[in-house]
Amino acid sequence: MPKLFFAALLIVATLGSARAQEAAAPFDGDLARLSEILGTLHYLRGICGNNEGAKWRNEMQALVDAETPTGERRARMINSFNRGYNGFQQTYRTCTPAAGIAIRRYIEEGAKISRDLTARYAN
Repeated sequence: MPKLFFAALLIVATLGSARAQEAAAPFDGDLARLSEILGTLHYLRGICGNNEGAKWRNEMQALVDAETPTGERRARMINSFNRGYNGFQQTYRTCTPAAGIAIRRYIEEGAKISRDLTARYAN
């Protein structure tokens, strides 16, 4: 799974540096969703005792560093991460079977977004 996120990061880094001054990119919606998924995973994996520490927050930081968004684009990415984290923080206080299912589904969705970004924007 992390390899797919890294592949997406490489694509985003390549595209991001070439268009640093642009206000929006065609893949910003995918980046927002991926950011939200990373926030969700950061919270859920933490309460489910996976001993990953800040792994998913670090993945988000790597995504932001690769994309180098400024202003509103940066704020949207960070807000998406926080929305994912806070949304599940309000719902789950402990790890439950439903939280485990959510983790698996979000990992699958994040992997799909990463694959799609790679397929669409890699040269």
